[in-house]
Amino acid sequence: MTERRPPGLNDRERAVLAMERRSWPGPGAKERAIREQLDLSPVRYYQLLNALLDDERALAHDPVTVNRLRRLRASRESRR
Repeated sequence: MTERRPPGLNDRERAVLAMERRSWPGPGAKERAIREQLDLSPVRYYQLLNALLDDERALAHDPVTVNRLRRLRASRESRR
């Protein structure tokens, strides 16, 4: 039996995308917010974020953010 994903994103996935929409005032502010607001380590946060960038549900939920982050990821990968 194949695993079926629900049609929408869960609360944590939506919160990760919302965090990426924000602008951050300085170094460390985003990492602090990740720990305090999402109760995640920054490493786990970025793992979840990268998985979301490949998820069509995330693209449907927030196409502007997902496409921007996909472009940034592709740009970093092409420099390697």
